[in-house]
Amino acid sequence: MTASRPHDGPLAWNVAGLLADDPGAERVHQVADVTIDFGEDLRLAAPIEGRVRLLRTNRGILATADLRTALDLECSRCLREIVFPVDLRLQEEYLPSLDLATGRPVAIDDEPDVARLTDHHELDLETPVREAIQLAEPIAPLCRPDCPGLCIVCGERLDEGRHDHPADDIDPRLEALRGFHADDG
Repeated sequence: MTASRPHDGPLAWNVAGLLADDPGAERVHQVADVTIDFGEDLRLAAPIEGRVRLLRTNRGILATADLRTALDLECSRCLREIVFPVDLRLQEEYLPSLDLATGRPVAIDDEPDVARLTDHHELDLETPVREAIQLAEPIAPLCRPDCPGLCIVCGERLDEGRHDHPADDIDPRLEALRGFHADDG
């Protein structure tokens, strides 16, 4: 996954200097006030914050990111707006796509699924962070575990006000069941 142009995003770092260092060398970068566009599917309620540690390995760069943010979601039961906190820990080794000394492309056929640095020796974490946030989104978010949801008659939240509505007209085909009572035995 190489890019042909430099990426100057807030989750991208040029690691050419780190690649020139001996294995074990590291750089730590603080991440603050970073936002990612998810389109209409997902909204961040808070910017992405945290730190990224880049460690020179014998093959490339090991990126370890400890990040936090929050998602702006809707309770699946009562439709209240909620803020869902997300803590992320990503760890991935990135290998060069170009040889630092010669500038020639490195053979990537042996390891096609390995994360790669860009052609400009940049490590870009935007896509992995975006995917991790998308995976952290709950399937059915709740404002609280015991959320009662909405009243099936009036559509108001069950935890707000009274919901002692008169009995609905029953389907005539089911009228015979109105008198049915289960035995206690």
